[in-house]
Amino acid sequence: MSTHGDHGTGEDDQHSSASRELLILFATETGTAQETADRIARECRRVHFHCRVQSMDAYPPETLISEHLVIFVVSTTGWGAEPRAMTSLWNTLLRSDLPDDLFEDMDFCVFGLGDTAYEKFCWPAKKLSRRMQSLGGREICSRGEGDEQHRLGVDGALDPWIECLLDVLIQLYPLPHEHNIIPAGCPPPRVFLSDLASNTSLNADPLDEDAKFHTALVKCNRRITAEDWFQDVRHFEFSFEDDIRYNPGDVAVIHPFATASEVDSFLVTMGWANVADDFFTIEHTMLDQTLPDHLPKVVSLRILFTRYLDFNAVPRRSFFQLLRYFATDELEREKLDEFVSIEGADEMYDYCQRVKRTAWEVLSEFRSARIPREYVFDLFPPLRPREFSIASSVELHPHEIHLCVAIVRYRTKLKIHRKGVCTSYLSELKPGDILRIGLRKGFISLPTDPNTPVVCVGPGTGIAPMRAVIEQRIYEGYTNTTLYFGCRSAHKDQHYHSEWESHAEEQKLRYHVACSRDGPEGVKRTYVQDLMKNDAQYIWTILGQQRGILIISGSSNKMPTAVREAVRGAVERFGGRSNAEAVEYVAAMEREGRLIEECWS
Repeated sequence: MSTHGDHGTGEDDQHSSASRELLILFATETGTAQETADRIARECRRVHFHCRVQSMDAYPPETLISEHLVIFVVSTTGWGAEPRAMTSLWNTLLRSDLPDDLFEDMDFCVFGLGDTAYEKFCWPAKKLSRRMQSLGGREICSRGEGDEQHRLGVDGALDPWIECLLDVLIQLYPLPHEHNIIPAGCPPPRVFLSDLASNTSLNADPLDEDAKFHTALVKCNRRITAEDWFQDVRHFEFSFEDDIRYNPGDVAVIHPFATASEVDSFLVTMGWANVADDFFTIEHTMLDQTLPDHLPKVVSLRILFTRYLDFNAVPRRSFFQLLRYFATDELEREKLDEFVSIEGADEMYDYCQRVKRTAWEVLSEFRSARIPREYVFDLFPPLRPREFSIASSVELHPHEIHLCVAIVRYRTKLKIHRKGVCTSYLSELKPGDILRIGLRKGFISLPTDPNTPVVCVGPGTGIAPMRAVIEQRIYEGYTNTTLYFGCRSAHKDQHYHSEWESHAEEQKLRYHVACSRDGPEGVKRTYVQDLMKNDAQYIWTILGQQRGILIISGSSNKMPTAVREAVRGAVERFGGRSNAEAVEYVAAMEREGRLIEECWS
């Protein structure tokens, strides 16, 4: 890895006396970037840096100019866009009026997280690195790119990148006099806990005081797939007293509760059943490590594992590295050492990631491990809020939010039944129940010109944001909207089909559906991209001649790529372009905001 070598002697002297303050900004979708940022901060602590770790959406973008040393840790969404947490900062950095020497006094580096199974691997990290350099920032360590496909996961790139980073930091910011590098070892816990009396009253719930969240009343929780269908998809309706405002493509943010029976069983496994309801205060002592959002100052273990810590997460390598310090059985310690070694990477993957073994299940097998209570925040990841695309227009449904949610249930390779934490929580909600729901801006931007047509492609629960788009356009009186929907069976999982058929009958919508499993045995299955290939001339007319907008929503598997290929084929066949020109045409659509993907892995 290359390092920044442009500092002269004078600058080196300046760095020697500079404050050893370092800002780490992360943008995450699933929590991996947050965990990575915490790890980088722990390692930088070994060379006597004081780190601040913040999510990009909690950091004021206008203050970035005052920082002298910044590390950016950025994940990648399924289709290569930046995480939502990065959007505000990224839009600020893209302003055309920013001078090209804006960050001339800043050293920075970037670590991206992605998956080479997807086309735009670590794309946001690449873009951020280039943009910071174009604004005068000095990249002191080559951009790191963690790949989930590596046998060590993101650690395959992170471990050597951290080594390079520490070498560069020591070179540019020499260790203070009489200070040495702190040896690696068991890190101190990030919190200090103090027991309280049993009659202690709880403080107000921080989630109730967050103005970004609103109190919602459950109006409807209805299954919309056939009762005998393998997948349970629900339509939810929530009503609000607040005058909530949102746009098509925006998302609802929901903090789940783990089920009481699972929490009880977990606490028994850990030997904490008798102290599960004892209250204690939390003092955040290691400020370079993050804590779960909306964490109250006074909690019990039962509260922590119901709302704030995820014992059903599939643990990463760092979990086993820390667990090793708490295991007392020699054979168990040897096995943990083997798991975290480079040579044992495949065995750990087979034991844990491949079969989706949870932290709870691991701890059930490594029985000698006794986890000190103050280390729970270091061992267990936060129970993260889940984001769901809103499936309604606030203009047609004032004071309401509708969701279309697939309830996650599956069996692992070990034949163990699994349930999604948040969707299980949602599935149990009954009319009249109350919860807090936040709102977050999405990536969809609709045209204001009534003559601009919109093509929506949304198979499965990808229909959720499309329902919001279609309702909004019908409310505004537009009739030039086309929907391509995909499902397996017309009678089992054709979500909202009566609505689409009614709109089509009233000529407010053009509706096409691909039912991939309804065809005769042995006949090639039909998917949304096949419908679009058959409609190639229409697609060119709408997206080419009329310069319409294409919105793709759903799983970021092969579908988005296949839909793009169908559009490229239409451009080539009916737009008179070569293959290379058709590829560039679709790329230009994306740059111009005429091709929008709202997909998830």
